[in-house]
Amino acid sequence: MRTLTAVLCALALFATGAQAQTVKDFLAQVTKKWTTPFEPFQLIGNIYYVGTDGIAVYVIKTSEGLILMDTALPQSTSMIKDNIAKLGFKLGDIKYILNTHAHFDHTGGFAEIKQETGAQLVAGERDKPLLEGGYYPGDEKNADLGFPPVKVDRAVKEGDKVTLGDTTLTAHATPGHSPGCTSWEMTVKEGGQDRDVLFFCSGTVALNRLVGNPTYPGIADDYRSTFGKAKAMKIDVLLGPHPEVYGMQQKRAQMKDGTPNPFVKPGELAAYAAGLEQDFDKQLAKQTAALQKSN
Repeated sequence: MRTLTAVLCALALFATGAQAQTVKDFLAQVTKKWTTPFEPFQLIGNIYYVGTDGIAVYVIKTSEGLILMDTALPQSTSMIKDNIAKLGFKLGDIKYILNTHAHFDHTGGFAEIKQETGAQLVAGERDKPLLEGGYYPGDEKNADLGFPPVKVDRAVKEGDKVTLGDTTLTAHATPGHSPGCTSWEMTVKEGGQDRDVLFFCSGTVALNRLVGNPTYPGIADDYRSTFGKAKAMKIDVLLGPHPEVYGMQQKRAQMKDGTPNPFVKPGELAAYAAGLEQDFDKQLAKQTAALQKSN
């Protein structure tokens, strides 16, 4: 958790202007971890981890091909493709690419992989213009936060479903971190039981402005809605866009044949969302105080 705390602190300082920190400074702090290789593995059921040590990317195996969930920074695309191959999968079998949110650290490989596979890209409807423009909301001209633009084949809203073969994922609108932030829910078989899995989009304040000139209109209300929704969901397995969200490395180290899967942890989402809400309240207060001081 120390790494996550350090990253959140860096993001908070950037967002509130507490330090004269540029985006390049921030990226210099996190890029090494975000691009460090991590050995791919079967996480639970038909879900596999193919991301880096600092950015989560998933492959879901179905009876009719593969679903890819997110990518990472552009420079990690080759690594992700290698990880997919290490598991014995073929890149060309990817039929759908799903996005949680349209930020540069999760979208960098979309254009390349989509072109190579012909897969359909599915994303939250409010993130569609961001993906197709390759920009960060509220900071459209900042090249440091940009990424290769990519066409969205299908835009989804709350309750929409994506089905491939024997696997169905349900979209949940969880805006705030991005306007179209989408969490994806599915069921896996584990130990003879059905387990509900949620790929939680995100709920950190990160680089977002909450007051004054907000990153986008209504952002604070969106965050509060998402926290309420997340705390009410009954989920057995919490996954997220960064490994630190759900302690991936620690749980991976605990995996052993014949023992319960450590990624099954009912109640983890509600506890995590409560912590995010507390952090949000702190960041909102800091940004409000900074705005009042500057006026």
